[in-house]
Amino acid sequence: MRGGDAPSGQKGNAPPSEEAKKIPASTDGSVKKAFTGGDQGFVSLVLENTEVVNHNTKKLRFKLPEEDMESGLPVASAVITKYKGPEMQKPVIRPYTPISDVDQKGSVDFIIKAYPNGPMSEHMHSMEPGQRLDIKGPIPKFQWKPNMHEHIALIAGGTGITPMWQTARHIFRNPEDKTKVTLVYGNVSEEDILLKREWEELENTYPQRFRAFYVLDNPPESWQGGKGYVTKELLKTVLPEPKEGDKIKLFVCGPPGMYKAISGGKKSPSDQGELDGYLKELGYSKDQVYKF
Repeated sequence: MRGGDAPSGQKGNAPPSEEAKKIPASTDGSVKKAFTGGDQGFVSLVLENTEVVNHNTKKLRFKLPEEDMESGLPVASAVITKYKGPEMQKPVIRPYTPISDVDQKGSVDFIIKAYPNGPMSEHMHSMEPGQRLDIKGPIPKFQWKPNMHEHIALIAGGTGITPMWQTARHIFRNPEDKTKVTLVYGNVSEEDILLKREWEELENTYPQRFRAFYVLDNPPESWQGGKGYVTKELLKTVLPEPKEGDKIKLFVCGPPGMYKAISGGKKSPSDQGELDGYLKELGYSKDQVYKF
């Protein structure tokens, strides 16, 4: 049990917390999963710690109900968060993608950008360690299987980077997965590039398999990368070619304007909609593109 779930000194034989009781017992000796989907409902998790990432973004780590649990959130998947403030008539519900590894024990991590008048992100930024948040999952997105494509491209803007990191990290942690990965990541300023150190580490470790291209709308004078927005010309230059067929897959995640320009938006969370934008103009097919 975590210290936050039982009074100090009672860890050895304390009864399970209410949240732990929601978790089905493992009958085959496998690791217990905190989130099991189905009719499990929301699980109330304690905020363990926070870390400032930049001027408007924090990393939040939440304790799972038991220390030896894994999240149960496969790649790629998301969760739903729920919060009802004292002045709110109904709760706010927002989806987020975790950035922690699927086998991380005892906790789950998120990167959260605070948006003006964004009730959930503002609430999460104001949370103190020890406070709780209701979380439900997993919400399945794209089910990644090792080597299902030879080369994938991740086209992201802002916090749309989180499912891209989840996917890339999973690929490069698996020695059996030989997939090549290209990242195209658009942001306003250099400090907005999330997980920059982690992406650079991948580039240094796997120079033959991973490349990253950054584009800034407001770059510093010394900036050597792309400037402005992600353009059709850049995508044509760095993405695997459409003629590669099912050997490739392109993933898109970002703000609405980015979807509109690059791939067209989704009709609904469960409906990818038609392919549009730069990727259609460059000759890619709907089957070659997935919109998070």
